[in-house]
Amino acid sequence: MAALPSLRQLSYLVTLSETLHFTEAARRSFVTQSTLSGGIMELERLLGGVLVERDRQNVRLTPLGEEVVARARVLLADAQDLMRLSREMSEPLTGDLHLGIIPTIAPFILTQLLSMVQKELPRIQLHLHEAQSDKILANLEHGSLDMIVLALPFDTHGLKIKEVATEKLFIVCHRNDKQTLQAKTIDELDLSRLILLEEGHCLRDHTLSACPINDRKNDSRLKASSLPTLLEMVSANLGYTMLPEIATQSSGLKARQDIVIHRIKHPPERTLALITRKSTPLQTEFDLLQQILSTISQTILSDNAKVFINQ
Repeated sequence: MAALPSLRQLSYLVTLSETLHFTEAARRSFVTQSTLSGGIMELERLLGGVLVERDRQNVRLTPLGEEVVARARVLLADAQDLMRLSREMSEPLTGDLHLGIIPTIAPFILTQLLSMVQKELPRIQLHLHEAQSDKILANLEHGSLDMIVLALPFDTHGLKIKEVATEKLFIVCHRNDKQTLQAKTIDELDLSRLILLEEGHCLRDHTLSACPINDRKNDSRLKASSLPTLLEMVSANLGYTMLPEIATQSSGLKARQDIVIHRIKHPPERTLALITRKSTPLQTEFDLLQQILSTISQTILSDNAKVFINQ
């Protein structure tokens, strides 16, 4: 049987693909640069092709290198799951759990989530990672995250999904924005005044899918990098925005006198979901965390009675 690449060699290549710098890749891999370079050269020998192009100024992957990295990520994630499976068999519900959450969900559930996990899963060390949907999804697929919480619809590439809750998207505007406050449906809104999050946020995509906006109708200069920035733009009466129901229930927003929540007929919706790899060994943790998230969502959204918890 022909010699096979080692997981260590594959991890060296994956790390190099992320840094495109041998010194930094070696530092992240906790080896010397010569060790990392030697490992990649041996990998090239085993595979019979050049994976990395190098000169004094640049490091880049070849087409073969890109393909090998993609497959290596899957192998490394599966290997991590294999290690976790062994631990789960001997010591269930223990150890580290890395959870990714998108910014339009994280601030509104973190306090309750940490408290309930500590109570219900006392031997689990929960590590939270907040980032946009594309990034946490990639990190889940690569194995650096165990589970993620994001909003659907979103392309999840056949991963394992448990729905947590369905929530509305509400109009949020300045209290003196009479034009917006008079609108009863999306069709009656002036879409040129709709302020969006910048590209990369799934809330932007969900809003755009509900509103027939094109570049001529919407002022592309008004984009916010975060929900607080979005609210400050609304506070200045630069326009209105759409926020998920879970965000409109925050005490900070309710306390503001300059901003109001305007409910229209047939508002768009999004679904909160917990997602993991199909190969995960953490099925029990996955089920329990979904139950915890459902309980939290129900508590936060119960005032509006507009959320449907998926059991």
